[in-house]
Amino acid sequence: MPYSIHEHKHRFSAWAAGRAASVRGCRFSVEQGEAVLVGANLKRVLLGPDQLPEPLEIDRKHREWRHAVISVAQSRGLPFTHGVAAKLINIYLKAGFVCGGYESDPRVQALHPPVDALLLNELYSQNVGNLRAEWSKARAARWSCFNSEQYEKVISNIRAALGQGVPLWHVEQYWPGYQ
Repeated sequence: MPYSIHEHKHRFSAWAAGRAASVRGCRFSVEQGEAVLVGANLKRVLLGPDQLPEPLEIDRKHREWRHAVISVAQSRGLPFTHGVAAKLINIYLKAGFVCGGYESDPRVQALHPPVDALLLNELYSQNVGNLRAEWSKARAARWSCFNSEQYEKVISNIRAALGQGVPLWHVEQYWPGYQ
């Protein structure tokens, strides 16, 4: 099979996701992260934004993706939580779609942003959306330890803080990790 832009995008996105999601308590290699993404059938999603669910279905589909990622990871002896699975998925899709030139597509605008301590700390510090108490709870729970309910609450709070119609990737204006 000839090398394609889909394979190229997949490799870069898997590398970025694997590097970002591997944390103390759940260390894994880029190769293991890529295998988990492939095993959970996420490589197919990267074919194009038309493979993504409609915006109103993203939370349900994301929950399915997290369960698939956790299942594949656990079968390989990796102790993924919903927080780690979400970070792997979200960086993968961000690299492939948000930063891949599809940021205006409504399905891409609905994608969950990557959540980590840097983002949560900044949301708390700046009291984004007047939700300091909620950001405090999320910080205390630690993103890499999130269960499904905790993760989904953070995503709900991000939506509330940004306001209706604002692409979720906009929350990353508060992420200081690029500095």
